[in-house]
Amino acid sequence: MQDEEKNNAQEMLDQQGGGAADSVDATGYVDPGVEQKLADAEARVAELTESFLRAKAEAENVRRRAQEDIARAHKFAIESFAESLVPVKDSLEMALKVEAPTIDSLKEGVEMTLRQLSTAFEKNRLLEISPQGGDKLDPMKHQAISTVPADQEVNTIVTVLQKGYMIADRLLRPALVIVSKEK
Repeated sequence: MQDEEKNNAQEMLDQQGGGAADSVDATGYVDPGVEQKLADAEARVAELTESFLRAKAEAENVRRRAQEDIARAHKFAIESFAESLVPVKDSLEMALKVEAPTIDSLKEGVEMTLRQLSTAFEKNRLLEISPQGGDKLDPMKHQAISTVPADQEVNTIVTVLQKGYMIADRLLRPALVIVSKEK
């Protein structure tokens, strides 16, 4: 059985134009062309191995840099918002330092501080959800605390208890509302 397999393998090599067995004659002489082909193949394998290792190292470096970038983004994601809030804090501290504040000056200072805070919110895409009475209840933006009988359409907002907020397209806090029901 083994002799038959050897003969089949030899026949295949002969059909393909020879092989290592054809390159050795009866005296043991090896055809230099085969040695050259072997050396070329080994050089090619070494070259491909080096290319593979370089590509693997580069992919690892890219992965590591991406992880570092993500870590930095998480760490400093709030930086812009914090920069916007610092002037608001400064204004509040200045208001507390006034020695003899009047009602009007306090009111004016609070209004200015509120404008600064609103600007900081807008700059950082923190949007206010402030529904009006009669608006349809939107469960994606509003949270109904209770229902009351009212003369308006069912499931519409009667009273807003607290404004809601969104960051970009994500709900941060729903608006707390009282909703109408049938009388």
